Amino acid sequence: MSTQKLLIIGQGDIGLPVTNMLAQDKVAVTGLARSEREHYALDNEADFIQADALTLSAEQLQSFTRIAIIVTPDEYSTSGYNDSYLSICQHLATLANTLEALERVVFISSTGVYGQDDGQWIDEHTAPVTPERDASKVILQAEQALQQGFGEKAIVIRPSGIYGRERLMRLRKAKESQKDPIAAESWSNRIMDRDLVTIVTKVLMIDAPKPIYLATDYLPVTTFELTTWLSKQVGETPPEVDSKKISVTGKRLHSNIPLAWLNYPDWQAGYRDILQQQE
Repeated sequence: MSTQKLLIIGQGDIGLPVTNMLAQDKVAVTGLARSEREHYALDNEADFIQADALTLSAEQLQSFTRIAIIVTPDEYSTSGYNDSYLSICQHLATLANTLEALERVVFISSTGVYGQDDGQWIDEHTAPVTPERDASKVILQAEQALQQGFGEKAIVIRPSGIYGRERLMRLRKAKESQKDPIAAESWSNRIMDRDLVTIVTKVLMIDAPKPIYLATDYLPVTTFELTTWLSKQVGETPPEVDSKKISVTGKRLHSNIPLAWLNYPDWQAGYRDILQQQE
């Protein structure tokens, strides 16, 4: 295998730990972000480029063998998604033919691209992919721009709901003594943020990645079951079923992540870790 040289575009909550994990594994890695390096707790072994990804030239990218795009929009609006995900992917796609060293472009997308909403099972082969939300439509367009530009070099990772030791929305809701009733069968899926970092790192480094990964754990759960379980763990009153919401909603995702990559193969393992950290 030739010596790899990696570029991680985006140094946020996932991009930064991916860069650091690679640097600690002695991989030649460069993080790219718009702010100055001192704004990021970057490993000393990592290189850094301060730039807007939309300005990157073929010359700047010439030596990289693998690139990951791990960005979030400045604002969570359709235009925000257009200006981040889509614009960056379109820009890189225009350079595809000139990047001779490049073997792989990994894009962190979202399982929001699946518009199914009545409890269906989804897997990596589910087609057609028909998003409902405007933002999800833009993310799918970004995937397609990379696939058109880079062909089989483009690898897509679609994470489900990301949670973790600092991402505690569900736990905060469980701790509320007055809870709104919850629909009995509203399905949800999640992935621990630390596992997502591992997944991205593995997909960048393995020899023969799949074209699409559903980065989710092995156990979909209804919001009602999750909130009931968490409420009991923290000694709070569990929610009541919302008798007005009787239809099945959400979707259930079949993970195609190798189990060995996951420290938290289901939501209970993840939330037990979080609850232990809270003590």
